[in-house]
Amino acid sequence: MTNTSTLFHVSSVLNRQSIAQHGLDWTRMGAARGIAGSRRPEVEGTFVCRDEEEAKFFFGINNTGGLVDLWSVEGIVEESLLDNGNGFFYHPGRIPAARVRLVRTDVPPRPGC
Repeated sequence: MTNTSTLFHVSSVLNRQSIAQHGLDWTRMGAARGIAGSRRPEVEGTFVCRDEEEAKFFFGINNTGGLVDLWSVEGIVEESLLDNGNGFFYHPGRIPAARVRLVRTDVPPRPGC
């Protein structure tokens, strides 16, 4: 039996249009830095959070230089997630736009969240 549940992704508002059109695709990174401040993808995949509480951590480390959005992600088998070696999980593939939904917009940086 496979376990799918709602996951979450935090991204700069500058990526909103691209995500809405193309989904979550690390090869399209470029409009904004990654949430941790990286200018290039850290992995070949998309970092996800297992719940909104975990997403709050990413609001706190927001190094994008601006506001961020919270996206829900559906239809990902949790067992397919990989650990990047630092305890953060990512899906090793593209996630189509049909599987993502904008949940919260324009979240300001929250240091120490």
